[in-house]
Amino acid sequence: MKKVFALILALSLVLASSLALADKITIAVPNDATNEGRALLLLQQYGVLTLNEEAGILATGKDIVSSKVEIELYEVEAANVPNVKDDVDYAIINSNYALDAGFNPTQDALLIEKESPYANVLTVKDGNQDPDEAKALAAALTSAKVKEYIEATYEGAVISAVEEPGDGFDPTVDYAALAGKTITVAASPTPHAQILAVAAEILAEKDIKLEVIEFSDYVVPNTSVEDGEIFANYFAHVPYQENFNAENGTHLVNVAAIHVEPMGLYGGKQADVSALGIE
Repeated sequence: MKKVFALILALSLVLASSLALADKITIAVPNDATNEGRALLLLQQYGVLTLNEEAGILATGKDIVSSKVEIELYEVEAANVPNVKDDVDYAIINSNYALDAGFNPTQDALLIEKESPYANVLTVKDGNQDPDEAKALAAALTSAKVKEYIEATYEGAVISAVEEPGDGFDPTVDYAALAGKTITVAASPTPHAQILAVAAEILAEKDIKLEVIEFSDYVVPNTSVEDGEIFANYFAHVPYQENFNAENGTHLVNVAAIHVEPMGLYGGKQADVSALGIE
């Protein structure tokens, strides 16, 4: 009889433990410092949780002060968050990877950043921001042609950060001296490489070739620019680049802000946000 009681008690404890785990809301988030913090700030924007005020964009799960529901974070490389979406209740995905996965952030995201301040930037190694190559590329990317392309193509999933676009050319640049040269840029496929293709058309008018090297991660584009293998990159937002410099001793500087990609929360096992305590 004691053995039976012990077995029943053990099964009850297992069941209780399983139910407790089931009550947790699982959310996949990018595992790099600034994008995990950005994901948590998105949840805070909608009142799901409250973060330690001092944490800012470097917040982690340890900085959650209070929450409407019990949350279990699954920290995943940013590029892989879409791949685990169906295994968790929700996934918070950077818009470039959401677009790559076939999602329309403005239509498919259950929650999306309000007025995201995190502009994606053209970046070079310190010392390379003054040469004509950097100025010519920045002028092309901040042109009216690129701005119009962004607005027409992404319908709010990508938003131009350029307030006063130019004609694509910098009057201080000696374009004749650049003719026949190649400028190399590291970028993620969507939307950065697509946007760079428009900039390439502008540079081609001056016989300058833009070579875009695509990467799917957030590290190699920076190390390649730092090592001098690639002249510039265009894939990340300002806080990420600043944090990368601080953690890795690199010397990357931002030349121009090009666009903003609002981060969004997507449903996995959950079809709406009611499980997060949002009506």
